[in-house]
Amino acid sequence: MCSWQIFSPTLWVFSSRIHVADCRKQKPDLCIPSCLSVGTDPLITWLLAEIPAGGRVGVDPFLFSVDAWEGYDLALRDANRQLVSITTNLVDLVWGSDRPPVPSQPIYALQEAFVGSTWQEKVSDIRSQMQKHSGAPTAVLLSALDETAWLFNLRSDDIPYNPFFYSYTLLTDSFIRLFANKSRFSPETLKYLNSSCTGLMCVQIEDYNQVRDSIQAYVSGNVKIWIGASYTTYGLYEVIPKEKLETDTYSPVMVTKAVKNSKEQDLLKASHVRDAVAVIRYLVWLEKNVPTGTVDEFSGAQILDKFRGEDNFSSGPSFQTISASGLNAALAHYSPTQELHRKLSSDEMYLVDSGGQYWDGTTDITRTVHWGTPSAFQKEAYTRVLMGNIDLSRLVFPAATSGRVVEAFARKALWDIGLNYGHGTGHGIGNFLCVHEWPVGFQSYNIPMTKGMFTSIEPGYYQDGEFGIRLEDVVLVVEAKTKYPGTYLTFEVVSFVPYDRNLIDVSLLSPEQLQYLNHYYQTIREKVGPELQRRQLLEEFAWLQQHTEPLSARAPCTTSLTSVLVASTLAILSWSS
Repeated sequence: MCSWQIFSPTLWVFSSRIHVADCRKQKPDLCIPSCLSVGTDPLITWLLAEIPAGGRVGVDPFLFSVDAWEGYDLALRDANRQLVSITTNLVDLVWGSDRPPVPSQPIYALQEAFVGSTWQEKVSDIRSQMQKHSGAPTAVLLSALDETAWLFNLRSDDIPYNPFFYSYTLLTDSFIRLFANKSRFSPETLKYLNSSCTGLMCVQIEDYNQVRDSIQAYVSGNVKIWIGASYTTYGLYEVIPKEKLETDTYSPVMVTKAVKNSKEQDLLKASHVRDAVAVIRYLVWLEKNVPTGTVDEFSGAQILDKFRGEDNFSSGPSFQTISASGLNAALAHYSPTQELHRKLSSDEMYLVDSGGQYWDGTTDITRTVHWGTPSAFQKEAYTRVLMGNIDLSRLVFPAATSGRVVEAFARKALWDIGLNYGHGTGHGIGNFLCVHEWPVGFQSYNIPMTKGMFTSIEPGYYQDGEFGIRLEDVVLVVEAKTKYPGTYLTFEVVSFVPYDRNLIDVSLLSPEQLQYLNHYYQTIREKVGPELQRRQLLEEFAWLQQHTEPLSARAPCTTSLTSVLVASTLAILSWSS
């Protein structure tokens, strides 16, 4: 985010990116007087220092959600300043002809095999929720791009790493309007949406830029619009009379989308099995090539992208790969570039946080490895991060518990020795949608855990200037089997890549943690092993067998890679016959 006054340009960045921003400054004439952490509310702090009392701050209302706008508005009003909605975005005006063209690639419908419900079933469900709502809304307004993509089972690639398109939706009790660039819909997709009719299940395609006028026209009648304040753009909210609003934190589509049905669960699980193959191939490739001194953070990330891209259902990465060696891994969200990167070394830790977009799901996984001899502190920190991952993953808790209530289980093993990490513990994940899908997770503003939700669990530890550790898995919320009757939940891990045995201090693990870990390794063998065999990936299968050998509290596994390779060859030959 940038803001300009004469002689006072200012850049704000996320706290985890501050060092990266300092490294990448290309224009010394662009003064960056300060970088503040997000927790200090840097935008408000700067505005109050720069704007005199009685001043007005012009903002494009389409760039802020209702919640964000009202938060800034309150802070400014309390300090005798005013937030003002402007009709022309001045940056766009100055950008002029240099601005990239609007996206024009096709908007397409997902194949039936990759959707959990038809769009008609989803629309009927949301309308049913409208009818049952005590506020009697007549419409639901959708601003978040993944809401519209999910509702209609449509995808495109307007946003890097995210398979959706610029759009709004007004779903009413009598019609459906989808605001997008109609020229991007093929005749087949228009037919799929029943766009040539005007009934309850006919999707009217209107121009994207007409959404504000259309909403204003709709609210002139006896209607009420249901919105989610966290994602509805203020540019639409401000034209709706307050008495014609039914406001929740999240829209019914956002909440419904977060709970996957059985088919969606199976699709996501399948994508994670194939994704594990790509990650395992990468880890094997690294073991062979890092000692040669030819691998850097950027080239390594490209190899991982290549392995994922070879999957038949691949649609690219789900975010820019965090490929961080040594001290760079201490920056939780560092990503290398072709110009700025470090060599990978057998003497340093390496953290890789990556994910893929597949037609049947979205993935996100983090592993941290060390190919040499880690220090005692590195092993303890790694093991305690692993302990936190295990403790939260195996937790049994009452249904409808908020994630924030149980989040501390991921931190306790670190807290016990005075360590911690400064980022969230997890986030929801979509079905070929957002890799960070709200409102699921472990923050205070997330909704309670419900059977069918997917979330990541990703504790970490970061030693500034030295190394970073993160272990991230995606888990499914499932019913727990308890001794006595009751509705309890737990997590089922759907990420299937073993942790680095070289960094695990088994003596720190409790018997329960060790039992859980060995059961997880057996599950990895059962899920990923057959897929490696099917693809005739002999070396990777051998690696998997070695790295999922049961761990013992008495002594580490000493099985040689050669013996496992022989056994793996026989297993693959047997499978092939």
